[in-house]
Parts: sequence; C-alpha cells; structure tokens
Amino acid sequence: MTNEVKLAFAHPGARAEATAGPEPLDRISLRNHVVEVEIGAFQKERGVTQRVRFDIAVEVRQMAEAAEDDVDRILSYDKVTEAIAAELAAERVNLLETLAERIAARILLEPQAMRVFVRIEKLDRGPGELGVEIVRARTHQTPGQENDPGLRPRILFLGNAAIASDHLTGWLDRLEAAAEPAILCVGRPDLDRPVTNHVWTQRRIDLLAIEQNAWTLAARDDRCVVVSTRTELDWAMKNGQISVWAPSKIVLDAVDGPPATLPDALSLAVWFAGSYGVRDILAIGADAFAPFPAEVTAQPVVAELP
Repeated sequence: MTNEVKLAFAHPGARAEATAGPEPLDRISLRNHVVEVEIGAFQKERGVTQRVRFDIAVEVRQMAEAAEDDVDRILSYDKVTEAIAAELAAERVNLLETLAERIAARILLEPQAMRVFVRIEKLDRGPGELGVEIVRARTHQTPGQENDPGLRPRILFLGNAAIASDHLTGWLDRLEAAAEPAILCVGRPDLDRPVTNHVWTQRRIDLLAIEQNAWTLAARDDRCVVVSTRTELDWAMKNGQISVWAPSKIVLDAVDGPPATLPDALSLAVWFAGSYGVRDILAIGADAFAPFPAEVTAQPVVAELP
C-alpha cells in the first residue's frame, strides 16, 4: 500500500502532520468518539438513530499560557466535543458533509484554532464504514454561526379569514412601517385533504397543506416571501423582509420538535415562536384552538378581525 493510500485512511491527526506548513503548530485530537444520532437523507433513516463516529484533529497556535498549566486559557478537548454536541442539538441534518462543515466552522471560532480536520463515519449503514473527511483553515474573517440568538421577531398567525381579508394590505403596511423583524405563520386552507389515519404520513400531508396556504398568502402581496430554513429567516429579518413560514423542513429537522400530532396549526406556530424565544404570538382571524401545555413558553394573543 502506498504512503498516499495509507495517509488517506489514517487518523486526521496523521494527515495534519503530513501536510503541516513551515510554521510549527501544536495539535489536539479526538479519536473514536461515537454518538447515537438521527441523521440521513433517506426516509428509512428518519425516526431512528444510528452510530456515528467522529475523529477530529485541531491545529492550534502556540500559547505561552499553556506553560502556566491553566486549562481556561487553552483550547481544551471539551471544546471539540461541545462543538459536536452543539451542532447535533441545533438541527437534524441529512448529510455528513453538512455536519462536518458546521463542526469545523464552530471549532474555528476558537481564537487558538488555525486548521481543523474532521472525519465523520456512519457505522450502521452497511458492511463497511461510510464517511466523509474535510479540512478547513482559519481565514482572516471566520464566519460565525448562522442563527443570530439576538433576533426576536414579531410573529403573526393569520387565519384563513385574515388571509382573505381586505385589510391584509393595511396590516402589511403597518408591519413594514414598524421596521421590526416579522414572520407570518398560517394554518391549513379550508380545503379537503387526504386523511391517512397514520401519524407520520398525516403529519407530512398537513405540513404540505400549510405550505399551500403560505403560497396563497404570498400571492396576495409581493412583500410576503415564503421561506423554509432558519438561514433564510435570519437573513430576511436582518434585511427587512416579511417572511411567510413554510414549516416542513424546520419541523422535520428539529431535534426537539413539536408533537407528531397537534390540535391545530396555531399550536405549531406557537411552538415555532418558542424556538425563537418569543414570549407571545399575535393571532388574527384564528379558529378556536385547544389549551396549550404548560411547557410551551410562547402564548397566543388572539385579535379579532376588524
């Protein structure tokens, strides 16, 4: 076996050593860190966990403080495992490549980290180990995390009567004039939909019905833009765009998502508001809804149609 092939399957630490530059860098590593996680793009990978192994090597600039034996002044091993745990908790992902990129970016936020090698392997997908390995280096401006914890949007739930109301344009005018981040949520349209008596397929059907209604609202006013990811939502809030939430991706990818069955679409909007730390949600033209459980932090304030 050639050295190149051996190196390709060696631990990321060996690759870091083999590709080191002229400036000496210290290196910390994590080996054989196995976590049970739900991940994967295939339908059979949803709702189940599988073993995923992480091997990571981080090149760090030399720190004089390390000689002082102070753990608080170095990049500790805990920072590496915390980066893995944080990204696994943030959102369900389909691709190992996506997870590796996010872990690498989080580690490179640490001031000592200069280059990081991340290898992730699925251990239960076949007779072998399927994985991906990436290497990322610090740039002059390493990007931060996509979701801004300081964003606190105004969230409005529009019932079907509100979507069809002649006052819709006026409400949007007021939202625009307020110059505050705003996200609109909607429920299912007043149309017949398939009923399967199967929890998970029914959930998909109901989410798609809500997205149909989101596009109906977007057709009423060009300022309403349908968005489906947190990255899109965060960008829209920072740039003054009025967004209409299409819930499928965020709901299905949520690590701590809403119950599989909810009493109504307003309950789903309340769960979504709570994920942003929003304490209440204004519901206009909403249908009657069931009581909310005590653990729900956001509560709806129902406004009647004018």
